[in-house]
Amino acid sequence: MSFGFRAVLNPLADEATSGEGSGAGAVVGAEVAQEVTDSADTDEVLAFHRKLPGYEPTPLVSLPGLADSLGVRELLVKVESTRFGLPAFKMLGASWATYRAVRERMAEALDGWADIEELANLLKPLLPFRLVAATDGNHGRAVARMARWLGFDALIFVPSGTTGARIDAIASEGAQVVVVDGGYDEAVARSAEEAGPRCLVISDTSWPGYADVPRWVIEGYGTMFVEIDDALARAAHDGPDVVVVPIGVGALAAATATRFSSRPRGDAGSATVIGVEPTDAACATQSALAGELIVLGEPQRSIMVGLNCGTPSPIAWPRVSKGIAGFVTIDDDWARAAVRALASCGIEAGETGAAALGGLTALQRQGRATQLAEVVGDESSVLVFVTEGASDLPAWRTILGTELIG
Repeated sequence: MSFGFRAVLNPLADEATSGEGSGAGAVVGAEVAQEVTDSADTDEVLAFHRKLPGYEPTPLVSLPGLADSLGVRELLVKVESTRFGLPAFKMLGASWATYRAVRERMAEALDGWADIEELANLLKPLLPFRLVAATDGNHGRAVARMARWLGFDALIFVPSGTTGARIDAIASEGAQVVVVDGGYDEAVARSAEEAGPRCLVISDTSWPGYADVPRWVIEGYGTMFVEIDDALARAAHDGPDVVVVPIGVGALAAATATRFSSRPRGDAGSATVIGVEPTDAACATQSALAGELIVLGEPQRSIMVGLNCGTPSPIAWPRVSKGIAGFVTIDDDWARAAVRALASCGIEAGETGAAALGGLTALQRQGRATQLAEVVGDESSVLVFVTEGASDLPAWRTILGTELIG
């Protein structure tokens, strides 16, 4: 198996992150991590999520057979195939960011609510009210679900080429879906125009003058790491040596780097973080190599649609650029192979959801001569995120070579 692939060390990474000692670079990373830690209490975020309908921790599973085939001691997978009844992790960030944003709009404190119905009742003074988002699929559906729960309207902008299955899934939440002539970045720009007194834009990427909401999205993902830590503690597990995460605009990658890269290398709970991107949507990789944020000039058309982003989020970039040790970029065939490998282990993962495993597989199969390969050894415990389930069922079935009968 030989597909398109590239692995590079991150030239901007902190020295502590890259394993080259400690020095001034490590201080920068600590400052970034402190900013995130101070901005939200993870216990508060988890307590909020526990009040939402259908909350339960998602599985952290070990796949020994796949670990053997990849040449690592252990492969741990955080499975986000379903979260609050949706096929992706995005609800964690979208729900917390929405709550924080509407809380800022309220004249009175939002105290004492026990469930989503009570919260919606407290927010009635805002009505009529609308939530707006840009999305390749999962984030927009999560925002639409939150709007439905709170009694708000929802307007979701999607890039041209978004599949009918993804559009239908967003619309099923009661949202109005508008297809934008352009890619994800154009959808983001269009959504920003809707902000107003009775309309909140809930974006996972930032721009000048708009940073609070995407910062809250990053905070919302913290619940995943509390769940991971709890599962590891129950198993008396020291934690992974390497963590592989998909990037996109960088919100999840920023949260991952904050959790695993902010501690000195070798300390309990620290790990080396590797980021994965599609070959034609490698905005973080190209930005790191350029030494500054860049905007990709060509369209992003990967089947890993949740990662089809032309520029990293500025609010996430300090944590991504300092906290990720290296980048792996992969062609779509790696994602397809990872979808099949996960399915063989009983895990339903869409193309975006399988990207991290695709990147790890590419590194282990074709990247042993690269410097980044030194990070992953045969005694490594590796944690991989599966960030979505089969959010586009027809595409998922095509990859697996199956059809639904009846």
